[in-house]
Amino acid sequence: MRRPVLTLLYAPGDRPDRVEKALASEADVVIVDLEDAVAPAAKDRARSETARLLATVDRPVQVRVNHVSTPWHADDVAMLAAVPADVGARVPKVESAAEVRELAAALPSRSLHLLLESALGVERAFEIAAASEQVASVGLGEADLRSDLRLTDDAGLSWARSRVVVAARAAKLPSPHMSVHPNVKDVDGLSASCRAGRALGFLGRAAIHPAQLGPIREAFLPTGEEVERARTVLARVGDARTDGVGAVALEDGTFLDVAMVEQARAVLALADDST
Repeated sequence: MRRPVLTLLYAPGDRPDRVEKALASEADVVIVDLEDAVAPAAKDRARSETARLLATVDRPVQVRVNHVSTPWHADDVAMLAAVPADVGARVPKVESAAEVRELAAALPSRSLHLLLESALGVERAFEIAAASEQVASVGLGEADLRSDLRLTDDAGLSWARSRVVVAARAAKLPSPHMSVHPNVKDVDGLSASCRAGRALGFLGRAAIHPAQLGPIREAFLPTGEEVERARTVLARVGDARTDGVGAVALEDGTFLDVAMVEQARAVLALADDST
């Protein structure tokens, strides 16, 4: 069984040594980047190296292509169409459902992982998330979004983060992954940010360095206390239903009902699948 995707590791496509290390890492998904991490002069080399390295890849991988408005997009899509079908497309700066449907037609049956990086993209989050059956996930690209919104603090991202969580779930997609934490030395800040994101409904996060994978994974896995509480919810609600009672109170005063069962099951499934 494939474990839940909690960690995604970026590697620049023009650095095959880093891509190879990423492919050998413990990341749940490797993202080979042809976009922001690659200078214009290195785009062609990055594309050809990526095609070579992914020709026989047998682990979860996505390729972040350049935006449709750039001169590299068509060649990126053509390359992606030639690598194994399990390799997904990570699509930056999506702003419309039509854009998604056009890419889905160019890459039939291939999973699409969409990034919203502008005010317009966030406003259209559900429409974009529901644009095609090939859409496998939707998330934020927070660096560009901060710039577009003229933000000076992460607090300004709260509404956008909640918006993308709601849009993803409304479109029957997995809970979204968080955008990268840009300071690789700020482990405490990364962990705190992950916990805050988890509280908002995110599950997992992209990383820009292998050292970030452990803290991310730890932050998104349920604690022992959460696992025990989930088991209690299932047991007590199950007993209540057997007895024909709709709700039951715990010793600490918390009322439980069937609405909490799905959440408890999700906690236990995540704990079980991650061992």
